[in-house]
Amino acid sequence: MSPDLAVDAWLAELSAQRRLSPHTLSNYRRDLGKLLQLHDGQALDALSVHQVRRFVAQLHGQGLSGRSLGRILSAWRGFFAWLGERSLIKANPCEGIRPPKSPRRLPNALSVDETARLLMPLDEDDSRLEARDLAMFELVYSSGLRLAELVALNCEALDGILHEGEVRVLGKRAKLRLVPVGTQACVALRAWAALRDTLAAPDEQALFVNRRGRRISPRMVELRLAQRALRLGLPRHVHPHMLRHSFASHVLQSSGDLRAVQEMLGHASIASTQVYTHLDFQHLASVYDKAHPRAKR
Repeated sequence: MSPDLAVDAWLAELSAQRRLSPHTLSNYRRDLGKLLQLHDGQALDALSVHQVRRFVAQLHGQGLSGRSLGRILSAWRGFFAWLGERSLIKANPCEGIRPPKSPRRLPNALSVDETARLLMPLDEDDSRLEARDLAMFELVYSSGLRLAELVALNCEALDGILHEGEVRVLGKRAKLRLVPVGTQACVALRAWAALRDTLAAPDEQALFVNRRGRRISPRMVELRLAQRALRLGLPRHVHPHMLRHSFASHVLQSSGDLRAVQEMLGHASIASTQVYTHLDFQHLASVYDKAHPRAKR
């Protein structure tokens, strides 16, 4: 089997069996494309650990971070493991290889005051678009949804939101989770629900739609939020994932319950959630610096 055909077969199997998103599959294809480019026509079963280490060093020299290289190695490792299961290679040349360490980046979250400012109503030529935007952003901040989870919601989700105060979302790896929805988000969603049918196409099931009445795209959500932040005078670029980070850090600051935040975010490992404990300490340090008479140097 040629390398290109092997990549196609592996990705097809991932799509069918693990139900990975098109975005994840596209990333895997791009990462494997780097491997095929670096190995320069050599047979896959002839690659050695030493060569793969050299490939990683080359990519690092081109400016890729340790985090990016870790993702690439994960794709390569999975691909070679799949080849090994089919006896197409004798050993996985990626086993034992670790990417270079990168400084840990803290999630970029808004303060409580900045978030409140971002969610203030705006005057729009079309009030339906403002009602839609406010409902989307209130829901992301209220429940910590990912952008893909938000745009995938259908109208049937409204029953649970408005009557039970909870939203059921399909997260990564097709994992369902139930997340509480706050009062302000319910108010905004009720206002949008009253106007949605005047904008949506008759056969459209999506909860959030664009000007043409069809399911809104992730890119449009990003653009609308960035424009909103500019109009409201926020001093930095704001993207939807920043609202998710803000949700997590604000809930953790108030409750201290890391496990609950993990469940609401849909993280498979609590290690992914622990980064917000650093945000919590930053908040405490900020309060200390402002309040303690001996804090400033």
